[in-house]
Amino acid sequence: MSSSNSHHHRLQLGSLCIHGGQSPDPETGAVMPPISLSTTYAQKSPGVHQGYDYSRGTNPTRYAFERCLARLEGSSLTQDQDVTFGGFAFSSGLASIGAVLDLLDSGDHVIAMDDLYGGTGRLFTKIRERSSALSFSFVDMTNPQNILDAITEKTKLIWVETPTNPLLKVVDLKAIANLARERGILTACDNTFATPMLQRPIDFGFDITMHSITKYIGGHSDVLGGALVTNDAQLAERIRFLQFAGGAVLGPFDSYLALRGTKTLNVRMRQHCESGSAIATWLENHDKIERVVFPGLPSHPQYAIAQQQMRYKGEPTGGGMITIFLRGGIEESRCFLENVQIFALAESLGGVESLIEHPAIMTHASVPAERRAELGISDNLVRLSVGIEETDDLIADLEQALEAIVPKEAASIS
Repeated sequence: MSSSNSHHHRLQLGSLCIHGGQSPDPETGAVMPPISLSTTYAQKSPGVHQGYDYSRGTNPTRYAFERCLARLEGSSLTQDQDVTFGGFAFSSGLASIGAVLDLLDSGDHVIAMDDLYGGTGRLFTKIRERSSALSFSFVDMTNPQNILDAITEKTKLIWVETPTNPLLKVVDLKAIANLARERGILTACDNTFATPMLQRPIDFGFDITMHSITKYIGGHSDVLGGALVTNDAQLAERIRFLQFAGGAVLGPFDSYLALRGTKTLNVRMRQHCESGSAIATWLENHDKIERVVFPGLPSHPQYAIAQQQMRYKGEPTGGGMITIFLRGGIEESRCFLENVQIFALAESLGGVESLIEHPAIMTHASVPAERRAELGISDNLVRLSVGIEETDDLIADLEQALEAIVPKEAASIS
């Protein structure tokens, strides 16, 4: 296995999607890894086996996916340092975040991004504050000074999302990695929105990269999972213990689907980015739209850092997520969302099909109302996950749905 991986460091990302950490099955020559459903493995003598004993800890299908994602995220660990090169797959994105929190001790302090996925904030405040006595400070990390101001002697983790969900704020990963390393603070980045095709937090000095693989990695809205990647052998050893002892592992069938999705990640991201850019530009010029937030538009508050940090094949890109503020309020939003036809009104993101949703009612309903107001998650905010359909079809769909919005005054007259 190790010999077949020695040249993988030189492959470009698009090729790593397909070949990273992979080699044909030694038994049969199968090009795709078999789905290994056995939960237990025969041993020649007590404790003497072929590297597999019990599937919570060791599963060849999961290993294949973990190795591929580890290579994509820039881990250079060898198989001797860690059996899956520092890649770990969990039963959900939240399960993987839970494993990061399990690296901490009771009473530790975490600094997290102020705008982040509602489920992450809920795990932090509604569960771990109580069960692990962790404390959390939520700060706007677009200004690194806010992080410095929040650090205490108990601060052990900085949790970043960039671009954030749903306001698409962009955070300077290199600046944060530097300030954290000087102080011995662990750094973790939720890289779900950008994917390793656009940014690799480990390359910027981060300790851990996290994914909801439910989104772009799986890419087909049919697999639930999470993942962590680290390039630090000691950290990999600690996460491996937590994954095994905590037990929230990705099953073999889901691992197979996740790997299958990963193989087309490169070509899918190319289309997401191309359409995302075209649609964001079109929306910005539409009179029924108050504001468009998209990291690839010069109007984005962190446009300069996004240009440096988010790149597809070396070219700046804004990704495939767009947030818009409609002119009007909840009624206009509802009217617009009820009239889209190609865009499915659904939670989640990152699939081949275009999705659209209303964070205040849907994905971020668990965020307290006053917190939503502070962040700007308002009733006229709509989040788009641009799929891989033809760009012109998507624009036509948005156009007819925007046309269907009847302003309040006109509606009351009729």
